[in-house]
Amino acid sequence: MDNDNNTPAGKEQETSPRGEYFAPKLELSDSTREVFEKYSKIPPNEVLPHVYAIREKAWSIHPYPCIGLGRFLHMGIGTHRLYHTEILPRMLTGEQSYLDLGCAFAQDIRRLVADGVDSKMCYASDLQLDFLDLGYELFRDRESLRSRFIAADVFDAGSPLMELEGKIDIVDASSFFHLFAWEDQKRIARIVVKLLRAREHSLVVGRQIGNQEAGDYGQRDGQGTRYWHNAESWKKMWKEIGEEVGVKFEVEVVTRSMAEELGRAMQRPEDEKGLGMEFSVRRLS
Repeated sequence: MDNDNNTPAGKEQETSPRGEYFAPKLELSDSTREVFEKYSKIPPNEVLPHVYAIREKAWSIHPYPCIGLGRFLHMGIGTHRLYHTEILPRMLTGEQSYLDLGCAFAQDIRRLVADGVDSKMCYASDLQLDFLDLGYELFRDRESLRSRFIAADVFDAGSPLMELEGKIDIVDASSFFHLFAWEDQKRIARIVVKLLRAREHSLVVGRQIGNQEAGDYGQRDGQGTRYWHNAESWKKMWKEIGEEVGVKFEVEVVTRSMAEELGRAMQRPEDEKGLGMEFSVRRLS
């Protein structure tokens, strides 16, 4: 049974001397373990030691919460409500293209490829491809994966990312928009619209952190703010973008509490109204 939806990768009930964003013990969902065993061909008894070793290397580069808590192991695209009904079937035609925006290890591409998608139809981009080599090492597919990885600043109109303008059918923007302030999110949304094919059913999907009270929230490092949405503000932003570019979008959002999203022991008082948001933004015109 696939338990991605209810089993966090990190058991936050245990406290690590490295801080609240490092889980001493990791657990893998059935679907994640399947990728490592069948796609990466790692023997079952070697999977967890392998994952711990790669996490140590990644943590030494960037001690991000998603690394310490094992969130990079979730392969969230596979649990999106549209995955089995639309995303995967569209990609299996071999005629659709997919972009993982802010890819980190590009674990979602591995989920797609493990499910039969042609890796040449998958692209991934991040500001710096710090985790590219670690991704190959994690999934043991350096010689077989044919996806294109692009190092690019999403705000740079002259970056290599814009070579994909008008060529992408599905953009996966998980854990990306919520890193930025409102106006920067609108800039990103405009760029995403440019990357998408200008036709009906071009799609933006993903997950992000939000809050019941949409607004500006301080960065964890104390440097600046980021805008966390609720369902209403997320729809409002895309309505504004649609009006600017003359395109109609259908926006759907499913929310759950921060406790459900990250694990109850990780819920801090300031996160009491926090949300996990799964979204889809579909071009209708």
